Amino acid sequence: RTIHKMADAEGSGEVPNIEDAEKVVCASKFPKFPKVEAGKTYYWCTCGKSKGQPWCDGSHVGTAHLPKEWKAEKTGTVKMCMCKSTGTPPICDNTHIKLISPCCGGPSVKVGEAYTRIKH
Repeated sequence: RTIHKMADAEGSGEVPNIEDAEKVVCASKFPKFPKVEAGKTYYWCTCGKSKGQPWCDGSHVGTAHLPKEWKAEKTGTVKMCMCKSTGTPPICDNTHIKLISPCCGGPSVKVGEAYTRIKH
């Protein structure tokens, strides 16, 4: 397995330090809709550092994060969380709206930036 590092928002290549399990990297402020196959097991990235979002590529090594195992119930597309703060991991629950509009109670976060996971 190849390990990739995600560049920060400025493109410097520096990966935010997320040793704390409550800190995550915002991979995107919008969900992703990958195609999945019924009965197949997938590993969702919980840290936000994977280059293969929303799936884990091992970039969490050295952090307090582990991938979340998830088994697809049916074949099709799934609305996967990319902000890493969903209350229903790995499925998006629209928590990212708080990142798009901080006035809705969320933090002001840039894509590629570490932040404290939003509590539910």
